[in-house]
Amino acid sequence: MKSVVARRARITRVRSVQHLLAASAAAQAEAQLDTLESNQAKLAMLRDSLSVPAGMTSGAVLQNRGQLAQRLDTARNGLADAIVSAKAQVEAKGAERLEARQRQESAAKLDQRAAQALAEWTEARLAASFRPRSNRSSEQKDN
Repeated sequence: MKSVVARRARITRVRSVQHLLAASAAAQAEAQLDTLESNQAKLAMLRDSLSVPAGMTSGAVLQNRGQLAQRLDTARNGLADAIVSAKAQVEAKGAERLEARQRQESAAKLDQRAAQALAEWTEARLAASFRPRSNRSSEQKDN
């Protein structure tokens, strides 16, 4: 009986560690998504800052700004695909974390039930070992 309780306690500890790992992976995925989204916002801000000042401007300046704007747009569009996959990964990691949490809670309940069953079994065993015994000498007198 004690081995069952020990086994279930070990399972509970393992499930707890699995949940912590899943939560950590989910947090990393969310951080990666936040980083990608902030980089996309920075690229958009840089792109918007490439306005041409009023007045005379040379063609070379316009060409350079146009090429830079095109490169920034390409980089920002490339980040869009990465952001979509990062969002999918965040959802997947969140689902894994939730599943790990459910397994952890289930293992904890099993551990509690096993500990309670052990306590009841130990109590019943102790009660059985302290049953009053009849005196043999008094039984022999009755015969």
